[in-house]
Amino acid sequence: MPIKIIVAADFKGMSLIAEEIVRKDIIDNLSRDDRYVLGLATGSTPTGMYRLLADSANSGAFDCSRIRTFNLDEYVGLPGHDAQQRVMHPESYAHFMTKHLFGLLDTTFARSYLPAGHMIDQRVLIRELKDNPEDWRERGTDSGRSISIRSEASSEYLRWVRSDILDGYARRIVKYGGIDLQVIGVGEKGHVAFHEAGIPFANSEMLLVRLDENTVANAVKDGHFPSIDQSPRYAVSMGVDLVFRARKVLVLASGPRKVNAVARSLLAEATPETPLSYVQIFAAGGGDLVYVLDRVAAKGLLEHAGEMRARGIDIEDSSDG
Repeated sequence: MPIKIIVAADFKGMSLIAEEIVRKDIIDNLSRDDRYVLGLATGSTPTGMYRLLADSANSGAFDCSRIRTFNLDEYVGLPGHDAQQRVMHPESYAHFMTKHLFGLLDTTFARSYLPAGHMIDQRVLIRELKDNPEDWRERGTDSGRSISIRSEASSEYLRWVRSDILDGYARRIVKYGGIDLQVIGVGEKGHVAFHEAGIPFANSEMLLVRLDENTVANAVKDGHFPSIDQSPRYAVSMGVDLVFRARKVLVLASGPRKVNAVARSLLAEATPETPLSYVQIFAAGGGDLVYVLDRVAAKGLLEHAGEMRARGIDIEDSSDG
């Protein structure tokens, strides 16, 4: 299935186009099926789309009670003495989704799931990893690494993290038939959710990730945490091997920090050094892939528009009108 790139003038235009794509996909699928599974992302990029989507739901465009949602990721190590305090922390992704989508809906979704990173006590995790080095190994070539826990780990805590927190989330997605449409953004290094640059594509369903220093620093730079010392160092995340099992993937990007990653994802070869480049594998396998970008984020691709079209990539530039 061909890749489609839609370029909007600005964040507002990107949000309007993205909401229309999601809304039409929901309506079309619910006309043929009694359920729909929507994959959600956090970060500033989809917030405008979420607000518009909530408006459409509240006006009766579609029935939220027939929709289940799955989020990509959640922090491990948020401040708090217990799981309840951590999940209610203002920087938790559960809180983010309530603020920017769930709390705006008149009718709630049938069920909304997020990875249970808040259930993991980061202090216990670090101790168990230190005390049981034979139970796990790191995967990745950059500073952000996936912690691969052996299924037969001697540490009961680490076995629980793998079986319940990681594998359990993937099983739940399968239980509901997989994700129909997955919304994703992209990080500066091309990371998708917390699938950091350099983490291998293979066997990357649900990941426990020790975060890249750049990711940690950006969380502080963007005002999410007061200092690097108070910023979480781990996260639970879908990896690209699971993200791109969705029927349709919608990639959103806005602003100058995303230019290089967006360009590399399609202009360079598919490599774990740019996790978003997995889109090429997804599209080659018949996946339905749409990029919606503002003109700034699309700069690198627009400079190679002729090459993109020669490869059969559909580019729709609506940024001037």
